[in-house]
Amino acid sequence: MLVKRFRYPEDILELEYEPNFAVRGLHYDVEKGLLVKLDSFLQLQLGSVYRGRTKVEADEVLKLYHNRLLPIAYVEGPNNSYRHNTNSKMVQLADLFSVPEMCLLCNVIEYFERNRIDYNPEIVFHDTRTAMGSCHPIMHGKVMLNTEKYIERNPKLVKYFEKLQQAGKNLFLVTNSPYSFVNCGMSWLVGPHWREFFDVVIVQARKPKFFTDESRPIRLFDERTQSHLWDRVFKLEKGKIYYEGSVRQLQELKGWRGHSVLYFGDHPYSDLADVTLKHSWRTGAIISELAHEIETLNRVDFKMSANWLQMLTQLIEETQDDESEAAQTCLRDWMDERDQLRNKTKNVFNEQFGSVFRTYHNPTYFSRRLFRFADIYTSDITNLLKFSTTHTFYPRRGVMPHEYASHFI
Repeated sequence: MLVKRFRYPEDILELEYEPNFAVRGLHYDVEKGLLVKLDSFLQLQLGSVYRGRTKVEADEVLKLYHNRLLPIAYVEGPNNSYRHNTNSKMVQLADLFSVPEMCLLCNVIEYFERNRIDYNPEIVFHDTRTAMGSCHPIMHGKVMLNTEKYIERNPKLVKYFEKLQQAGKNLFLVTNSPYSFVNCGMSWLVGPHWREFFDVVIVQARKPKFFTDESRPIRLFDERTQSHLWDRVFKLEKGKIYYEGSVRQLQELKGWRGHSVLYFGDHPYSDLADVTLKHSWRTGAIISELAHEIETLNRVDFKMSANWLQMLTQLIEETQDDESEAAQTCLRDWMDERDQLRNKTKNVFNEQFGSVFRTYHNPTYFSRRLFRFADIYTSDITNLLKFSTTHTFYPRRGVMPHEYASHFI
C-alpha cells in the first residue's frame, strides 16, 4: 500500500516483518521519529528508544529530550485526555495491530536512514497508519478464504458460552468488523448456530464512536441482500443482526446498565474507557501477551535474577553512605552487577523493549491505563471457566513505599 498509494520506494517491499521486534503499548514521537517506552510516571526507559531498527544511546536521548521525565502535555496533549490529542507529540500504539504497524514504521525509517533519504517522521507515521487501515478489508478476505489457517479454534469457548447461558446470563456482541467476517469466524469458532448464544449482535459498530455518539441510529442488517434497512428499530431481538447504533440505545432498549454489565474487549481505550468512565460498566481486558509474560515470570532463572536484583538493591541502599574505600569499591561492583541484572530481567521478555507491563521496575504507561479502565484482565476469556458465575474477584492490598517498615509487611 505504501508503494502503490504513496509511491514509496519499491525496495521496501523486500523488508522483512520481524514479529518479535516491538511490544504493545509503546509511544511514537511524531516530531522526532523515535519509538519509545514510557513508564506510568511518563519517564523514558533508556535502552528502549529506537530510530528505525537502531537503538538510540542514552546520551543522545537525553540530549534530545533534556530529561528522562516528559511533560504530560508532550505525551497526552494540552487537555490531558485518555484519547490521543492531535496537539500532543506522542501517539501510543496500544491495539493488536500496533505490533506489525510499529515494525513496518521502523523498517521504513531504517531504510530511509541507511540510504540517506530525507523524510518527515510525522508524514511517514500517517502514511503507515493509513496504509495499515486500508489493509483491513484485504485481511478480512484472506482470513475468510482460509479460516482454519488464521484463526485458532478454542474448544473451551462453546463450553463457556453454555455455562453463561445456563446461569441465566444475557450475552451480547459488539464488533467493528462486517457481518460476513464475523459470521465466518464465529461459525468456525463456535459452530453454524453461534447466534443462538447471543441476545444482541451488533456489527460495524465503529467503536469508540459507538460509546461516545448520541445520535447514531441503530439499523437492522438484511442478510439476504447484505444491506442495511431503513426501518425504525423499536426493540433488539435475538437472532437478528444490527448495524452501528450507540451504547445509549443498547442500554435503553435492553435495560442493561451499570454494574450489571461485564464488557470484555482487547483495547483498553477504544473498548473499555468510555463504558467504565461514562456508563459505569464492569470491564474485562483480553491481553493475549499475558500468557508469555506469566510463563517468563515463572522461569527459574528469571526468579533467581529478580530476587537477587532485589537483594542487591537493598545492599546498595544500606551501604551507599559508608565512605570507606572498601565499601565504595564494593558499591561500584554492585552497581555494575545491578545494571547487568536489570537488562537481563528486561531482555527475557523482549530484547528491544522488555515487558509489556513493566519498565525496569515501574509499571508501564500501558499498565497504568489498563489498570484504570479494566476491572479484571486475562489472556483468554475461557480462563473464567475455572470460576463460578457468581465468583467475586477481591482486590489485593498493594504495598505503598511508606508501608515497607510496617510490622504487617
